[in-house]
Amino acid sequence: MIGLVDFLTASGITFNAQSTKVHLACWNGHEHPIDVYFAGKFQGWQENQTKRNFDCDHVLSLIGLGQSRWLFVGIYDILGRGVHPNNPDHHLYTTQLRPNLDELMGRVIVEHIRTRQSYIWLKPEIKLPILEIRGRKMTVGEFPGYNAVLISHAILRVITQQVVPSWHAAMKNIKGVYLITDTSTGKQYVGKASGDVGIWQRWCSYADYGHGGNVKLKALLKEKGPSTWATSSIQFWRSPTRMPRIMTFSPANPTG
Repeated sequence: MIGLVDFLTASGITFNAQSTKVHLACWNGHEHPIDVYFAGKFQGWQENQTKRNFDCDHVLSLIGLGQSRWLFVGIYDILGRGVHPNNPDHHLYTTQLRPNLDELMGRVIVEHIRTRQSYIWLKPEIKLPILEIRGRKMTVGEFPGYNAVLISHAILRVITQQVVPSWHAAMKNIKGVYLITDTSTGKQYVGKASGDVGIWQRWCSYADYGHGGNVKLKALLKEKGPSTWATSSIQFWRSPTRMPRIMTFSPANPTG
């Protein structure tokens, strides 16, 4: 099984492995790096560090997918380091993606058993064997079906801001009931889209503001931010269909 460094070298990607750190990007208590990557903001997210983690020439970036699987999302040259303008306790790095990586980023999945460290030197024993090379870049994914929707607020923002075609086509003419859950407590809010406002329009509002005007969701966002916020489908109706049950549908433990 070929390792990532050997594969990159064979693909014409040059960098000094001896002066490279591997960033094993995982949940940081606020954001999932895969959500940040889907939103196209990973490089800036990675540049904000609480410690001097990138005092090296290059950073090879991997995002955790679970079960020791990691998604390769680039090699970045370290151009400089300064104090973060909004948080003097943080370090703000300036980085630049190395050339000729666009066709490989988001496609190569490697194996690595992580210990406690998220930043490790790329020593010869760090093999990073390749498990899979996807045909296309990993994205937020196609619409899974009306009864299989379960997404975080971060993914909802990606879907609505990028107007992901399969999601937009499935949701633009749909009305119905949906469930928003505080994943840290299990508390739930049941919402509905009826009348002139469909699911897509309502979820665009949630993506932008996080609360849709609901007092309890405003309080949740103020206390915890959107990181614990998840939404799922319950029942949907196409717009022309009358919805006599929508006013009476009541799942367990609603909070709103």
